[in-house]
Amino acid sequence: MPRSSDPRSRDSRGGGRESENLSRPSDYDDGNSGRVASQKIESPELGFVGWLRWFWRQLTSMRVALVLLLLLAVAAIPGSLVPQRSADPNGVLQYQQQHPELFKFLDAFPIQAFDVYGSVWFSAIYLLLFISLIGCVLPRILHHWRALRGRPPKTPARLQRMAGFSEVRISNPDASDAERDEFAERAVAEAASVLKKQRYRTEIRRVEGRGSRPGSVSVSAERGYLRETGNLVFHLSLVGVLVSVALGGALSFNGQKVLVEGDTLLNQLIDYDSANSGRSFDDSTLSPFRMRLDDLDVKYVTPNDKNTKAIGQVLDYIAHVTLIDPDGSTSKDEIRVNHPLRVHGSPIYLIANGYAPTITIKDPKGTVVYSESMPFIPQDNSTLTSLGVLKVPYGLKDTDGKSTQVGLRGFFYPTKADLESGAFTSNYPDLLNPVLTLDVFSGDLGIDQGIPQSVYALDTSKMTQLTGRAIDKKSIELKPGQTTELPNGMGTITLDKVPRYASFDVMQNPAQNYVLIFALAALGGLLTSLFVPRRRMWVKAQATEDGVVLQYAGLARGDDPTLERAVAELREQHRSRL
Repeated sequence: MPRSSDPRSRDSRGGGRESENLSRPSDYDDGNSGRVASQKIESPELGFVGWLRWFWRQLTSMRVALVLLLLLAVAAIPGSLVPQRSADPNGVLQYQQQHPELFKFLDAFPIQAFDVYGSVWFSAIYLLLFISLIGCVLPRILHHWRALRGRPPKTPARLQRMAGFSEVRISNPDASDAERDEFAERAVAEAASVLKKQRYRTEIRRVEGRGSRPGSVSVSAERGYLRETGNLVFHLSLVGVLVSVALGGALSFNGQKVLVEGDTLLNQLIDYDSANSGRSFDDSTLSPFRMRLDDLDVKYVTPNDKNTKAIGQVLDYIAHVTLIDPDGSTSKDEIRVNHPLRVHGSPIYLIANGYAPTITIKDPKGTVVYSESMPFIPQDNSTLTSLGVLKVPYGLKDTDGKSTQVGLRGFFYPTKADLESGAFTSNYPDLLNPVLTLDVFSGDLGIDQGIPQSVYALDTSKMTQLTGRAIDKKSIELKPGQTTELPNGMGTITLDKVPRYASFDVMQNPAQNYVLIFALAALGGLLTSLFVPRRRMWVKAQATEDGVVLQYAGLARGDDPTLERAVAELREQHRSRL
């Protein structure tokens, strides 16, 4: 009966698996044999401290820092999709009224969609990014400090493996061994001198010969530590920007105020039309100064100028203001576009302008029920055709003698011109032929519901239109100084004058200067880390039987396309000095 070819049968006859494959150890187990006990490789338990150490290493890696930076940018997107309580509290109230069910979901913890930048999840990303950057930078600073104080690296035994390797043989069979050694010493000293002039740190090293291997003398040089310094400055500055932005967001204040010529701004929270402030802002830090808008001077290209194609374009905006300090002292100054006025560290910007027709409304008895200069919003910046709204909440009565609220919506034309359709337009932004047209509405203005409204919008859903094209009744038309009757005998309306207005933005951010400083430092560090090469250079001199062999080589830390050329230039400079 033939012998079985099954290795297990041979194993049972005493031949064993060792006789089949002598290259394997006697205790080898491939999982198919039960003769050798199976041994599993098990990793040790990390434990609580081990897991903390692992988490810290992951958090402080540059990869995680970049991911967190991307997440921070993505997390800021919801703040631009829905109104935020810190910037638009009225918008949040309106959103709640329009979408009550969705509002409950978005406002619940932990979504906090209406307070994104103060939410738990946004703050967590911000803090983790901050910790990750610090954890990345601090060990690198220590390592860089040790490298700055360390010695240049030793000369490799085989320079042939390095970039730009070249070899120069200098023959002199008549020279003695001492003369060859002296020349090698001098050649390396000259190489060190050349490298020092190129701002390398150098160190000369000597290697004694062993057996048949001759000795050598070499200079090792290194430069480019500024590259890592710039990299560290960049990351430290990035941390500084994050800290400054966080402090600025907590302590900042931003207020907007519309001033008609002759009006005064008081730098107090209650006097601003709208204001945004950080969570830790203290209104007592606002300097109690006042600013009066004396005149808004706007210079246009006039028809008398040579450039007829640019007629009506703005040449300059100049707001002439008077500053009034708490002690009563006054000073004159100017504010221009992109040229803010700085008062006690708070810049004041000129951000918008237009016309504010002064309108007076009287009831049938001649009692003044409304008299204000109402800013109209420009709809066309080239001609300043402007839209505006007036709201008279009380003092007028309808045809039944009942008190009613009246709203007026209309356009102001600085220089009125007629269109073929019969509508009006303006063909020049200055007051050459000013006309104001108004449509009148009566009913409920919606201001008694407890929800703030914009003074520049009119809700006519619960009002009846009394004049205008929609009901085929002529709108009210007024020129400065004219008076006309309101519909239904409600009284009279007068356009007294048309002064200008200007919108100002007052800012206070104690950290804004630090943001600029750190941003500039980050830019400088980034440029330094990109354009300063980190290099190592070696020049070795080795005496031979008939002369001296000079070897040149270099090594770059990172991408350095000019390294080989730098080694060649070093070789040529060295040869010329020798």
